Amino acid sequence: MLYIFDLGNVIVDIDFNRVLGSWSDFSRVPLATLKQSFTMGEAFHQHERGEISDEVFAEKLCHEMDLPLSYEQFAHGWQAIFVGIRPEVIAIMHKLREQGHRVVVLSNTNRLHTTFWPDEYPDVKAAADKIYLSQEMGMRKPEARIYQAVLQAEGYPAADAVFFDDNADNIEGANTLGITSILVTGKQTIPDYFAKQLC
Repeated sequence: MLYIFDLGNVIVDIDFNRVLGSWSDFSRVPLATLKQSFTMGEAFHQHERGEISDEVFAEKLCHEMDLPLSYEQFAHGWQAIFVGIRPEVIAIMHKLREQGHRVVVLSNTNRLHTTFWPDEYPDVKAAADKIYLSQEMGMRKPEARIYQAVLQAEGYPAADAVFFDDNADNIEGANTLGITSILVTGKQTIPDYFAKQLC
């Protein structure tokens, strides 16, 4: 079987409020104001597909949010999203590989984040056969083509794949292609799913 794991809130805990809190501290713009003005719009999607640079993304977002930040301040806040690894999921990934399954990560991410988390959380790379990143592939979930690209690269049909993600739209996109897709709603979702399979 091919097991496909998202990264954020699946393998690594993330919290976007930490980003906004950091930007608020730097800019003195109230946190409530930032929460109202932040949207994952076109610039966000372009950044995740690798279509615009980190600097252009920072400039666009700061402009949209009327946020007076230097690039360094923006980047520092952007990295604050990462909270910590989920060791129970890492252990499951290792166990699946020991049993002969293929284990990959498929993440909507961006260059700025990949300057941080691979070094901060080397356990992720150690637990996966391969890591697929949206900005390197030029596409992002829930676009059908990104799932198709992973299946093709791995040599598995959709019927032999299981996908874990915390975003309902991404789950729906994978389901449409016939991939068994599990919505991760909390830290117990994945351990509970494998409780019987890995006994």
